Amino acid sequence: MAFMIAQRAYLKLFLIGMVEKRRGYGYEMLEELKELFKPFGYVPPQSEIYRALHELVQEGVLYRTKKLKGNDPSVDFQEIVLYHFTEDGHDKAELYKKQVKTDLDRCIGMLNKAVTDHF
Repeated sequence: MAFMIAQRAYLKLFLIGMVEKRRGYGYEMLEELKELFKPFGYVPPQSEIYRALHELVQEGVLYRTKKLKGNDPSVDFQEIVLYHFTEDGHDKAELYKKQVKTDLDRCIGMLNKAVTDHF
């Protein structure tokens, strides 16, 4: 058990949430996470976002599809990779979220103790 929750586990939690709400692609998710975490002074590294997405694919939670970014294939050549849940990906994601919740509760307790004891 780690002292605090790992950065990648934390990011995977948010990425799962983004896929639950809609399909998305990596860069779009990265930009959304940057805005979400900006008030806390945290900028998620691009490499960690893509590693987390790759792990979710390897773990069978997500799968990838490719499509052109724009709607006109005659002028839009940029291909993006979209992420979706696998057939049992929702179940795997729920199990993962429960495990992370346990770690988050432990971390919150430890952080609250530090604040109470020292400030």
